Amino acid sequence: MSTSPEKLRSWATINLGALERNLKSIRAALPPWLSYISVVKANAYGHGLAPVVTRLMRSKADAFAVANLDEAAQLREVGTGWPVLILSVLMPSEYEEAVRLEVIPVVSSSEEIAGLAWAAGRLGKQIGVHLKIDTGMGRLGIWYPGAAQLVQDILQQPSLRLEGLCTHFSSADSDPEFTDLQRRRFRSCLEQFSPELLDKLLVHADNSAGVESFPDRGPFNAARVGLLQFGVRPKPGSLLGQAITEPVLSFQSRIGLVKELPAGAPVSYGQTHRLRRDSRLAILTAGYADGLPTSLSNRGRVIIRDNLCPIVGRVTMDQTIVDITDLPEKPVVGEPVIHIGRSASQSISATQFAGWSGQIEWEVFCSLSARTRRIYRTDSGI
Repeated sequence: MSTSPEKLRSWATINLGALERNLKSIRAALPPWLSYISVVKANAYGHGLAPVVTRLMRSKADAFAVANLDEAAQLREVGTGWPVLILSVLMPSEYEEAVRLEVIPVVSSSEEIAGLAWAAGRLGKQIGVHLKIDTGMGRLGIWYPGAAQLVQDILQQPSLRLEGLCTHFSSADSDPEFTDLQRRRFRSCLEQFSPELLDKLLVHADNSAGVESFPDRGPFNAARVGLLQFGVRPKPGSLLGQAITEPVLSFQSRIGLVKELPAGAPVSYGQTHRLRRDSRLAILTAGYADGLPTSLSNRGRVIIRDNLCPIVGRVTMDQTIVDITDLPEKPVVGEPVIHIGRSASQSISATQFAGWSGQIEWEVFCSLSARTRRIYRTDSGI
């Protein structure tokens, strides 16, 4: 965890102290009765599963959620004692291993219920499950009118233990009316169950963008928090917009070459950019194989010596070209370049990067390749 970036061509610095501060701020913004389900799928959104989960366990996250059994196994290597939800579909061949790992599958169908019950019974164990209810996402989950029957199916299986009910909002950050419809559909399902049953369950519908308000304790007692942990803020109107969070990740590369080209010279593959003036260019040591998508071509910006400099020409696999003509002094080979992060007076957020590249913030983080080394730091002020 003390790797130095001095010899690296591209690297992402993960500030674990900021991660811990973010969790505490999010908790302070949530009602006290809500359990904090920390979503750490996709290698903790590209931040690194093991270091992130280690710090979140220390910071008292209540439970974790991952995408698949392999991620759950990695998380179990970090620590036990925390509930671990698997949000995506398990393959039938994975049922027995899920039972052995004591993780919590999220199920959507009678076939999954029967298969998991058989696997747990065969091993002489009981496994907890959450039932996913489709209220308008159109992905996983039983379509909401059929939820009551599947709850009964689970309760009738002695090797299964119903531990939660959940849904997923499709447009929490963009369509409050449809989100409200989904929430009402979910509530209509919950009203079919006794208070005694609901009191035993984790009931969750919200992610970082969807937590609008909790006017009373109601049926909801948990929230899934993902990207906000890493400092990407939801829309201002959401409840978690009150949480003061800071970016956890910065992404940098280096200047590999500085050269001059005359006006009219083409730059990079396909001649998508021609220089309008005699120019000085910096050739950077990162490209789309590192996490800089080709959609940044002729659109993105980087920070060099506290100045924003434009990407020119097509981003290539291993290198990216930047116009540095307007820099007051010529930089030297090896100098760092900021793709996501801040300098003394300039900053590029993950949201800005996503806007230039036509991505979403989740995709930006997950697209940082293994070639971009993760370096973990902590700081004071936790």
